[in-house]
Amino acid sequence: MTSKTIAIGIIKAVGIIVLTALALYFLYQIQSVIIYLVVAFILTLIGNPILDFFKRRLKFNHIFATIATLTIYILIIFGLISMFIPLILAQGENLSLLNTTAIEKSTLELINKITVFLDSHGIDSSRLFKEANISSKLNFNFIPNLFNSIISTISSFGIRLASVLFITFFFLKDRLVFIISAKDLIPDAQEDKILNSLHKINHLLSRYFIGLLIQLLIVFILYLIVLLIFGVENALLIAFLCAILNIVPYIGPLIASVVAAVLTMLGNLGGDFQSQILPLTLYVMIGFWIVQLIDNNISSPMIFSKSVSSHPLEIFLVVLITGFLFGIVGMIVAIPFYTILKVFGKEFFPENKIIKLLTKNI
Repeated sequence: MTSKTIAIGIIKAVGIIVLTALALYFLYQIQSVIIYLVVAFILTLIGNPILDFFKRRLKFNHIFATIATLTIYILIIFGLISMFIPLILAQGENLSLLNTTAIEKSTLELINKITVFLDSHGIDSSRLFKEANISSKLNFNFIPNLFNSIISTISSFGIRLASVLFITFFFLKDRLVFIISAKDLIPDAQEDKILNSLHKINHLLSRYFIGLLIQLLIVFILYLIVLLIFGVENALLIAFLCAILNIVPYIGPLIASVVAAVLTMLGNLGGDFQSQILPLTLYVMIGFWIVQLIDNNISSPMIFSKSVSSHPLEIFLVVLITGFLFGIVGMIVAIPFYTILKVFGKEFFPENKIIKLLTKNI
């Protein structure tokens, strides 16, 4: 190996590193567009069964079926906005979730009530709080920031919504064109395997995202029922926030219980802590735990294991591993990404014993 060959190799390696860095920087700069494409792709996956229904059952042509599917999306979005957003904003203002100072004041008042309660039962609250170092760990910006980010995203998403729906329209309308174009780019030897994989991925992920929406709706309704049964103020807002937290598998419901307990106490500071606030909070947490037992053992396994053809234990381990490796974001994308890997594994390595075992239901 001559020095010239080594120099050329080094130059090529540096060039690859520079081009990779530039590509990553470019992707970072257009991350909003990538998000639009991903959301549009998800909406397309969800909309494909609806589109096929209009074409097969109602005999719509492809263009009218696409327009009808998009119209359903628009009606659902604006229906949710008109129904929920005004109520959520009003309840958020009542609960002072739009004001960090107000929620900090309410939280300190709650801590004082807890202190009085503990002292009355012979527990040294000052020592307990000092050892726990609660004051340094309290982040009063968490709840208002979460709420404000949700509301600001919803209230300023006009252009984003239009962009996503525009992209979704062409994804639905020209899906056959995309498939034909993909065929031209795919090597002939691998064409059948890749197209078959894409078809299965489209089918499984469509079912997954529809199942996710159904699961969140079920959890939201059950949370709302629990809060209404116990007469908790701002029930709609609390159920809405806690349902959104359920997007994060396993960890989200635990956080939702804590959020529900805190918001329940903050919303009922006018009552006596021992006789009113504490029992009410315990009842709400028990109700939420029952909802989570129903969700974890009945609705989620049925929805997710059937939608992506995976065993519930398999899903749990995948979510757990990706959570350790990549945090909350990893937990959210774990199931779709794992499903994609399983499909490609079955198509390209069908004789592998491990893949054969994992993909026997696909």
